[in-house]
Amino acid sequence: MDGVDRVDAADAQQSEPLPLAEMPRKALRGIRAVLTDIDDTLTLDGRLPGSAFSALEDLRKAGIGVVPITGRPAGWCDHIARMWPVDGVVGENGAFYFRYDDEAKRMIRIYAQPAEERRRNRAKLDTIARDILARFPGTAIASDQAYREIDVAVDFREDVAPLPLATAEAVRQAFEAEGATAKVSSIHVNAWFGSHDKLTMTGRFLADVMGLDADRDRECIAYCGDSPNDAPMFAFFPNSVGVANVLAFRTIMTSMPRYVTRASGGAGFAEFVNALREAGNGKDQ
Repeated sequence: MDGVDRVDAADAQQSEPLPLAEMPRKALRGIRAVLTDIDDTLTLDGRLPGSAFSALEDLRKAGIGVVPITGRPAGWCDHIARMWPVDGVVGENGAFYFRYDDEAKRMIRIYAQPAEERRRNRAKLDTIARDILARFPGTAIASDQAYREIDVAVDFREDVAPLPLATAEAVRQAFEAEGATAKVSSIHVNAWFGSHDKLTMTGRFLADVMGLDADRDRECIAYCGDSPNDAPMFAFFPNSVGVANVLAFRTIMTSMPRYVTRASGGAGFAEFVNALREAGNGKDQ
């Protein structure tokens, strides 16, 4: 998968997304795989609504690949890969992908870094994170940190009193000043050492598992998201869809999605899947 800076689709990204209703029927019918963020894209007010989960199942039944691409931890991703109606999951912002092999009854785990490198990097991150928490009162280590293998997540509005986006941006910059990569999601600032990201590991998953080339086949892949850490995916995939709450981040987004739903969170994701089905996409159409 090539870098985002050579992506023709990025040139087409406008500052304001088009309504999902303006997505061409031909484009909807051509989608073979749906990639989706989880928090505030599949979830709504911190919960996974039945409509979003049913939409995932509808995609699988229709023969459309479905892969969550998330900043959530390895422990959660193990469960998601095993239990959800998905083809696999890319977790911790591209640190790995997990896929459950239904025939062999085993989990397949592919990491961007070898085990010893992961351990060294986490030790450095833990030290840096302690200093950053002291500098930004009100932040906290994310409650899901115990289940993470690679990155560190700083909570700024999930289980702490909501802090302004300016604080999250300052935390991101503090990690980057220490040489780490850091991204702002709708609830956390995730930081890690390494060159991996959502985009690179997604390309690896698509090639390994689904036989798709992210460059060649990008027109048949849709990406759904809601926040700044989705911007590289919005830039890369021309059929990118933001749920309505993405508009709250427009002032700090480097790339906006091509289209936006009317509804927020999981309701918006279900809206997009319904548009695919109404356009006649799927093996049972």
